[in-house]
Amino acid sequence: MTAQGTERPSARRPRGRGSGEGSIYPYRNGYAAYVWVTTPKSDAARKYVYGKTREIVHDKWIKLQAKADEAPVPTATPTLAEYLTRWLSDVVRPTLEPATYAYYEAMVRLYIIPGLGIKPLDRLQTREVQTWLNKLARVCQCCAQGKDAARPEERRRCCAISACCEDYTGRRTVEAVRNTLRAALNHAKSTDKLVSRNVVAFARVPTARRRRRKGSAWSVEEASRFLASARDDEDPLCAAYVLILVNGLRKGEVLGLTWASIDEERTELDIGWQLQRVGKQLIHKKRVKTEDSDADDKVPLPEICAAALRLRSDEQDTTREQARDRWQASDLVFTTRWGTPIEPRNFNRSFDARCRKAGVMRIRVDDTRHTCASLLAALDVHPRVAMRILRHARVAVTMEVYTEVPDEITRAMLKKFGDSLGGQRPGGQDPS
Repeated sequence: MTAQGTERPSARRPRGRGSGEGSIYPYRNGYAAYVWVTTPKSDAARKYVYGKTREIVHDKWIKLQAKADEAPVPTATPTLAEYLTRWLSDVVRPTLEPATYAYYEAMVRLYIIPGLGIKPLDRLQTREVQTWLNKLARVCQCCAQGKDAARPEERRRCCAISACCEDYTGRRTVEAVRNTLRAALNHAKSTDKLVSRNVVAFARVPTARRRRRKGSAWSVEEASRFLASARDDEDPLCAAYVLILVNGLRKGEVLGLTWASIDEERTELDIGWQLQRVGKQLIHKKRVKTEDSDADDKVPLPEICAAALRLRSDEQDTTREQARDRWQASDLVFTTRWGTPIEPRNFNRSFDARCRKAGVMRIRVDDTRHTCASLLAALDVHPRVAMRILRHARVAVTMEVYTEVPDEITRAMLKKFGDSLGGQRPGGQDPS
């Protein structure tokens, strides 16, 4: 019985048609048929199939009937935007890590929906996806997303004032966008049965256009000036800057570092902990590693970094005493004056302010890794130790970037900086 109390018509053997033909009837320039199905909302509804011949429609009807017998069937195919929104909320958010959800959500919101969102899910073609990916790699995202236009009028500096900054999407981002869409369509195919094939599986990532950048790395002399400025001002983040520049730590790794992760006896650092801002949450978590890659979390600790951390320990003791009962205890190495975790965006602001005070070119925190190899060479760290610090798979890769030979003045500056921290320059012994 239907919701209206009338008997539901039989879709299998209607009167007046041949055995097995179901509800097939002439329609426009071909034929059509329908099957009574149960929708995902538990309603009964007709689902139609179409074709140019009775045989084609009959085959489609048989498949649809089998599908309807197994599971609920939607009667209308959603647009890509509608499906991705549901996929994020019903599949990704409940089953994956918050950081993974934030990653997928950003790819969907910033790139996929603006480019392909209006397309019906079952009508998406590989050719359309490939054309879109090719365009994505060659369009300034500041223009496309209105980044500069979203700033207050007095702070606009590029695309909104007809001075395009050429913020092109990098290859890794294009690949991430493609992989996100592929993951969603895999679910649409294997679980929801909304598409018969994943058209993104056949799309290739194009060669991305190079971004125009005025500068993305410091010289050894600039890095030395930056560190000396932080030391002279007794910056509480001085040790963090040393770890980023000399130990190659990323921002999330240095902010998530715990005292228990530091092994001075073995001169090693466990960098598995990370602090990340995911939406409205500040998450401190251990990176999930496989058994084969557990060792990747351990990196050598040069003496200049160990000395900086010893000074940081003394500073934190002093800060804890000053805060008294307002101190919020944790094992984090770098905290606010109340013991709470440092907000990643505030760390970026402190880094930018230090660039201005030191009189060096402003670069992103992530770009400091390009300077790390040069600093390690200036400190006479053995290439094999540097390979582990830089997390390269082969020493040959390290040697390609381990090339800058600083002058004696810069070497002396670094030595003086290390001595001021109470440390010595690390020797060049081969750990192997």
